[in-house]
Amino acid sequence: MRSIFLLLLILGLFKYAFAEEGFCSAPSVLSTDSKSKPLYWKVDNPTLSPLHLQDLPGFTRSVYKRDHALISPESHVYSPLPDWINTSGAYLISPAMGSHFVMYLAKLKENSRSGPALHDVERFIFVLQGTVTLTNAAGLSQLLKVDSYAYFPPNFEHSIECDALATIVVFERRYTLLANHVPEPLVNSTDKQPILETPGEIFELRKLLPQSLAYDFNIHIMDFQPGEFLNVKEVHYNQHGLLLLEGQGIYRLGDSWYPVQAGDVIWMAPVRPTMVCCPRENKNTVSSVQGHKQKPIGIVMLMDVR
Repeated sequence: MRSIFLLLLILGLFKYAFAEEGFCSAPSVLSTDSKSKPLYWKVDNPTLSPLHLQDLPGFTRSVYKRDHALISPESHVYSPLPDWINTSGAYLISPAMGSHFVMYLAKLKENSRSGPALHDVERFIFVLQGTVTLTNAAGLSQLLKVDSYAYFPPNFEHSIECDALATIVVFERRYTLLANHVPEPLVNSTDKQPILETPGEIFELRKLLPQSLAYDFNIHIMDFQPGEFLNVKEVHYNQHGLLLLEGQGIYRLGDSWYPVQAGDVIWMAPVRPTMVCCPRENKNTVSSVQGHKQKPIGIVMLMDVR
């Protein structure tokens, strides 16, 4: 009986391993469903869980350990954000788990408005869905669309408003003051940032904040093509907050390896081994469309805290 059970288990694993939809199967770039969706739509629409586990009560890929955490979309808990109007938020990373910053998703509804950051706390926002209006203390307003972002120095008066539905990711941190260095507010978009050289690496890197001592953290956008990976197995003093914007991959955190997908959030404490890779697509998947470079399988937003 045990032999029969073991045989059935092995056959089941082979069936799962070669199924079209597995933990790390890369989606086809020709998917008509994906082409018709807005940018970053999978952040709120997870697809990684195998079909036979999606409705299993209690199933989650979320993990919390001393030096890292993986928070997958089925574990996001939304509630009204304090001092925000018509906005619900899901706190994903906070000092309660050991971080030096806060990271949360904010879903703005019709006639919504942000609340102020705490005293001496800096704020960074990135638009994932919809459009928001940013207004400063002087009354000047700007529209921020998907892939746009803004940085607010500590105690900088501002408001974020929305007359429809929008989703933003927010990073907040108590600013570390450095004499004779003052950060400036800024508004920009990812596509306006240059791709930086990454010696020894093969992924594309953009930094969203100025590389100066006035800014005590930075936000990286990292694009990985199929088969690319982080060559350096990082062990350093920085801690990170990460949101996977698109695609799927495999992440090493400490001594553990995790399948990850769009919508996953990762907290990484200082001094722990880290590495990420994006699996190659299936042989039947076309690698380019109409002569254009294939869309990256993994797009990662990383907060790098000094």
